Amino acid sequence: MIDNTYDAIVIGSGISGGWAAKELTEKGLKTLMLERGRNIEHVKDYDTANKRVWEFPHRGRLTTDMKLSHPVQKRDYPYNEFSPNLWVNDLDCPYTEVKRFDWYRGFHVGGRSLMWGRQSYRWSDFDFEANSKDGIAVDWPIRYADIAPWYDHVERFIGVNGSKEGLPQLPDGEFLPPMEMNCVEKDVAARIKAHYGGKRTMIMGRSANLTQPHNGRATCQYRNLCSRGCPFGAYFSTQSSTLPAAVKTGNLTLRPFSIVNQILYDKNTKRASGVLVIDAETMQTIEYRAKVVFVCASALASAFILLNSAEESGIGNSSGQLGHNLMDHHFRCGASAKVEGYEDRYYFGRRPNGIYIPRYRNLFGEKRDYLRGFGYQGGASREGWSREVAELNIGGAFKDALCEPGQWSIGLGGFGEMLPYFENRVFIDNSKKDKWGQSVLAIDCEIKENELSMRKDMKNDAAEMLEAAGHKNVSIHDNGSFPGMAIHEMGTARMGKDPKTSVLNRWNQMHDAPNVFVTDGACMTSASCENPSLTYMALTARAVDHAVSELKKGNL
Repeated sequence: MIDNTYDAIVIGSGISGGWAAKELTEKGLKTLMLERGRNIEHVKDYDTANKRVWEFPHRGRLTTDMKLSHPVQKRDYPYNEFSPNLWVNDLDCPYTEVKRFDWYRGFHVGGRSLMWGRQSYRWSDFDFEANSKDGIAVDWPIRYADIAPWYDHVERFIGVNGSKEGLPQLPDGEFLPPMEMNCVEKDVAARIKAHYGGKRTMIMGRSANLTQPHNGRATCQYRNLCSRGCPFGAYFSTQSSTLPAAVKTGNLTLRPFSIVNQILYDKNTKRASGVLVIDAETMQTIEYRAKVVFVCASALASAFILLNSAEESGIGNSSGQLGHNLMDHHFRCGASAKVEGYEDRYYFGRRPNGIYIPRYRNLFGEKRDYLRGFGYQGGASREGWSREVAELNIGGAFKDALCEPGQWSIGLGGFGEMLPYFENRVFIDNSKKDKWGQSVLAIDCEIKENELSMRKDMKNDAAEMLEAAGHKNVSIHDNGSFPGMAIHEMGTARMGKDPKTSVLNRWNQMHDAPNVFVTDGACMTSASCENPSLTYMALTARAVDHAVSELKKGNL
C-alpha cells in the first residue's frame, strides 16, 4: 500500500515553493512538493534557450492559433514564440474578470521563477511601517529588523548583484559585484545626483543574475535570453538553485501534474490534515497527509485553494479578510529621450538588467497629494539594425547602415505602489468550470484615485530628470496600467497582529489553522513600490524556521 503521509507538504514549486522545499528538507523533514503542471528539468528542457531568432518560424511573433488559445497571455510581451510552453492555455484555465485583470501564469515545475524579471530589492521600515503611519488597512506584524537576517540568508544563497548605496529607503544587501552602467547611464546618474543634491539617485539595478561563479552556478553570459530558461544557471530559479539543494538532502518528493483542489481541515484539532489533489493527467483524486502545509501557489492560486477549503468561506477566514486586499504595481508610465554626443561609444553584450531610481516621494518630510511612492526602472541603449526600412534604402548603402548602431535613447519607467483596498478582491465563481471540473476564480480589482494621482508625478518627474540631465526632445507617456500587468500580485491572505483583521500572524502562520503557512504574494499586507520576490523568499525561509521549531516543541 502506498504511504501518502509526509512531514510537510509544499503547494507550488515557484520562487516561494522552491525555498520552502529547500529549507524544510535541509532541516530534515520528509517533504512533498506538489506542482500542478509538467516537470521541467534544468538545462535539458530549455529547448529554445540556444536558438537564433531566424530559427523560429515566425521570428518570435504570435500565430493566429496562439492568440486564440491564449486570449489573456497574448495581452503582453512575455507570451511569444520564443517560450510559448511556459505560459498557461487560457481556454483550459479560464477565470472571471469582473474588472479587467491580466493574470499571467505558468504551470510547470519552477513556476514563474523561470520567467521573472529578477529585480531583487529589500524592503525597508518605510514599507513595513507605512500602513500604520497612514492609517491604511492594518499594520504589518513585522519590521525590517525581523526580516533582515533572512534577506541575508537568501541573498547569500541565490546571488544578487548590486552596489552598496547607504539609502535608508532601500537597504543594502549581501551583494555580488554589480553590473556596469553604460556611458550614457553613468552620465545621467551623475547629472541627476548633482542637480538634486543627492535627493534622487540613479543606481544600477539589483538583480538575481550572477556576476561571478556562485554555489556551483556559472556567470551571466549577457545574452538577455533569460525568459527561455538559463542553461548556465546564471540567474536564480527553482531549477538552478533551490530544487537541487532540496534534492541533495534525499528528503524531497516532487510530484508534477498535481492540482491541489483544497486543504483538508480537521475541525476537532483545528489543524490541516493534508491536501486533496486532482491528478492533472488521469483526473483521479488523491489525499496526501502531513503535519504542516506550506501554501506557495502564487497569490491568486493560493487564494483559490484557501477559499475552496474547509467551510463555505474558506479555511482560516474567521476575519473575513481572505480573498480581499488584492494589490499589484501600476506602471507603463514615464518618459524617454533621444541622446546625442555618444555616437563613438557602445556597450558590452546584452545586459539582462537596467538602472533603478529608488523612491523619493513622500519621504523625509516631503508630502504629495497622494500616499506612498514609486521607483523607476529603465536604461539607455542604441537602436539596432531593425530601425532600417528596406524600402527607403538599397544596395551597399543599405547593408552599411545595418552594420552601424543607431541613435542612443534612454527611458525611465515608473513602478508605483497600489494601496490595499478591501473591495479589491477575489472569490470563487461556481458558474464556470476549468478543464478539470473545478470552479474558477473571479477577480474584481482596479486602481483608484491615489494611484491615478501618483501617475502624474511618475511621468512628469521622469521628464524633469531627463531634461535636468541635458537631453532634448523628451517625451512623456502613460499607456495605462490594469492590475495584473506588472505580474506582482499581492494580498488576499494578509499578515497582521489581530486574528480579527488578518489571516496570518507574524510568522506567516494561519491564525485559525496554525500548521498552515502562506508565504507567497498572498501574505503581503501592503505592496511597497519595490519588486516583491526577494521578500517572498526571505519570509518563506523565516516561516520554515519557525514551523520546524514549533513542530519540535509539539505545538503543531
